Amino acid sequence: MKNILIIVALLMPLPALTQMVDPTKAAARAFTEVGIDQRLNEQIPLDLEFKDEQGKSVKLGKYFHKKPVIISLVYYQCPMLCTQVLNGMVQTFRTLKFTAGTEFDVVTVSINHRETSEMAADKKDTYVTEYARAGVAEGWHFLVGDSLAIKRLADAVGFRFVYDQPTKQFAHASGIMVATPQGKVARYLYGIEYGAKDLTFSLMEAAQEKIGSPVDKLLLLCYYYDPATGKYGMVVTNLLRAGGALTILILAVYMFMNFMRDRRKRFSISKAQLN
Repeated sequence: MKNILIIVALLMPLPALTQMVDPTKAAARAFTEVGIDQRLNEQIPLDLEFKDEQGKSVKLGKYFHKKPVIISLVYYQCPMLCTQVLNGMVQTFRTLKFTAGTEFDVVTVSINHRETSEMAADKKDTYVTEYARAGVAEGWHFLVGDSLAIKRLADAVGFRFVYDQPTKQFAHASGIMVATPQGKVARYLYGIEYGAKDLTFSLMEAAQEKIGSPVDKLLLLCYYYDPATGKYGMVVTNLLRAGGALTILILAVYMFMNFMRDRRKRFSISKAQLN
């Protein structure tokens, strides 16, 4: 029953839970205390203080300058879901034309105030190595902090989680947030796998289209962001259908004109031969 609950939770757009002892209680908490509430355009408190992988105190605003920022809330000793979230992130990052540290930055924050900078450093080493692109270490940051700073950040981005005392684990949702360079929440992507198109468009919009090729920007005009799913969908379906029909019509006219031209040519040749 417990495994079924976890699988179902992963398939849902919001509450995806870590393992718990009692699946009935887990289900109840999933719908009442755990989830992601969209806080689009909410200002993230950039004055919050955390510690980085080296144990140095840093303000969150240090990572917000001219680039959009991807934010993930996890904890480093999570036995299952957080690893899947981080794996999903790095797998998608590797497919993007953009690179962390160049076109965007990533800030991963532990929701467990008991975790240490050493744990953050170990996790960073793992994912920077797996990402395997130059300059990524300067663009992907792993932080720890006290419970107050964690709660203020989680509240600002709408990330609801609870601590389960019997298992000493956190129940939390799966997803990532994209923020503007000024620290405002721009987009949410749910689950443990993130589409390259969705993440690309999210970063472009958060950056006010200051990144991305002309083709990317043209494609962005054809899509809209659906907050309910955290994905981008086509807005020109009917236009595309009409364009397809027009293409077929033009092709048919072209073929007909060629047919008539060839017919007239054959008629002229036959007439000349008769004369």
